[in-house]
Amino acid sequence: METAERFRAAVEKRDLAALDDLFTEDIRLYSPVKFTPFEGRPMVLGLFGVLLRTFEDFRYTGAFEGTAETSADGEEAPSAILLFRATVDGKQIHGIDLLQFDEAGRVKEFTVMVRPQSAVHALGEAVLTGLIADGLVPRPGSARSQPAEREFRLGD
Repeated sequence: METAERFRAAVEKRDLAALDDLFTEDIRLYSPVKFTPFEGRPMVLGLFGVLLRTFEDFRYTGAFEGTAETSADGEEAPSAILLFRATVDGKQIHGIDLLQFDEAGRVKEFTVMVRPQSAVHALGEAVLTGLIADGLVPRPGSARSQPAEREFRLGD
């Protein structure tokens, strides 16, 4: 799938502008550290900005293509899985990116899964810190911050 190849190239080059062109306006990103999805192109691009700064030694190691049900509407959609490896705060991460496409070939749903649990925890802490620093979620201690902080803690 052409979009998956373009996505992979954009991530490897850390090119947020190229990612912008690949996402639908109402994209949903399902994170391994947050129960509810990140929604909308501005928020997802903001998250990618944080992720591209957070991951060290990020590299894709394989790819698969097919179809799969989306989480939002349960409809089958053309899909691609990109396997990756990275490091966050000294923790090795193995993961997959599941990209699901609309009829125009743009990414409408994006799901990330990572292992092991220690890496998931390190990733959650680093992402929350980056989102706060970039003003994408409220700072700790504000009334609006408690739901965001709670969602990024494992086991809650």
